[in-house]
Amino acid sequence: MNRYLHSRRKRALDLAVAVPLLVGTAPIVALAALAVRLESQGHPIYRQRRVGLDGHAFEVYKLRTMVSGAEHMGAGMAVDEGDTRITKVGALLRRTSIDELPNLWNILKGEMSLVGPRPTIQVQVDQYTDRQRRRLSVRPGLTGWAQVNGRASLPWSERIELDLQYLERASLWLDLRIIAYTARMAVTGHGLYRGETGGWRG
Repeated sequence: MNRYLHSRRKRALDLAVAVPLLVGTAPIVALAALAVRLESQGHPIYRQRRVGLDGHAFEVYKLRTMVSGAEHMGAGMAVDEGDTRITKVGALLRRTSIDELPNLWNILKGEMSLVGPRPTIQVQVDQYTDRQRRRLSVRPGLTGWAQVNGRASLPWSERIELDLQYLERASLWLDLRIIAYTARMAVTGHGLYRGETGGWRG
């Protein structure tokens, strides 16, 4: 296993970036949460059980971008461009990745890292091969190698392969590159939706 993935340097990077980001974006998150609540009923913060390091479950925090109970409607967990369950405010939050900012709390709690494989749900983990389960050997990330190389527009198996590549190549320099690419993608919105071939299809 790549030593950097569990090193103090990686955790130091997490805190060095997450703490100021959490403080600096707090007003944005507060305004976004208010906008979410004014547009549709339900709590503005969405919590979902995800699988993290060593297969341990935790609750990931996000700003709600869809109508309440959306996971029990239509396509369920799959989200496509133009999905009618996405609210107007939610579409903007997704486009700018502001909906992911509450993940910073998960980073502070040590449940996530800035960079790593995105946390997935149990039904997806249950279908992993032994090789794919290596994704669970590190903290899941706010962003990752798969995210900056196509994210949801990629087939699920390809995203997993990119995550496994990251586990082999991980370094402080690569993490900094991924963070920089992620900032650029937040502006362009590239790869937000799975399209015809992307995403997980259970």
